[in-house]
Amino acid sequence: MMDVAKRNNVKITGQGKTAIIFGHGFGCDQLVWNEVIDQFKNDYKVITFDYVGSGQSDKTAYSQERYSDLYGYKQDLLDVCDSLEDDSFIFVGHSVSSMIGMLASIERPELFSKLVMIGPSPHYLNEPGYQGGFDKSDINELLDMMEVNYKEWAKYLAPVVMSNEDRPELAENFEQLLCSNDPKIARQFAEVTFTSDVRSELSKLTVPTLIMQTQFDAIAPLEVGQYVHDHIADSRLVIMKAMGHNPHISDAAETAAVIKEYLAG
Repeated sequence: MMDVAKRNNVKITGQGKTAIIFGHGFGCDQLVWNEVIDQFKNDYKVITFDYVGSGQSDKTAYSQERYSDLYGYKQDLLDVCDSLEDDSFIFVGHSVSSMIGMLASIERPELFSKLVMIGPSPHYLNEPGYQGGFDKSDINELLDMMEVNYKEWAKYLAPVVMSNEDRPELAENFEQLLCSNDPKIARQFAEVTFTSDVRSELSKLTVPTLIMQTQFDAIAPLEVGQYVHDHIADSRLVIMKAMGHNPHISDAAETAAVIKEYLAG
């Protein structure tokens, strides 16, 4: 248990009885939740962690084989849950972490009372009858750019992800966060994320789920959020006022308020 706490840099704060665990997305770490979790510490036991290879996790534990698909990250989440004393969790996942949480809850539904998905996407590629947001050539270009010049890739991607042109400091800060990653690990995580396809798993989810979608998201468009909602039986879709793929960073107050309203209901 101590190994998992160290491996995944598990942090526990708050003073409530109900446990709520926050999972970060690709290119990020648990620090992106700082402003959001402040709103939950009075009423919940708050757990944050880093997936292996991200943030302050033990990067010596990283294995290309284990993390060659989303199921390796799913196991990270289950390991973190099993290392704690709680019987049940609310899981809040951003972006690809939404799908990681879904896979974990399908395998162990008794572990999760509710799921919250922020900007989820089960598949990022456009296909006949499905608009994921990217053509295959877009993804290949992005992955190639990561290999050729990682810092230029980060500089290009950050403003696209944040989509708050009137607040350039958000893109600048996110660019720094992306640059703090190990480029080789980030390259593999990016490929795993953007080539994943777990659409067939959506209908297997039995845990009540909130889907949070911003007005404009260049990474996971509104059509994708609607698709996820349509394919998860017990789900609620909320369109936020926020813009961009990272509302928990750009609009932490609204993000926390939407989650709280759902949990209260």
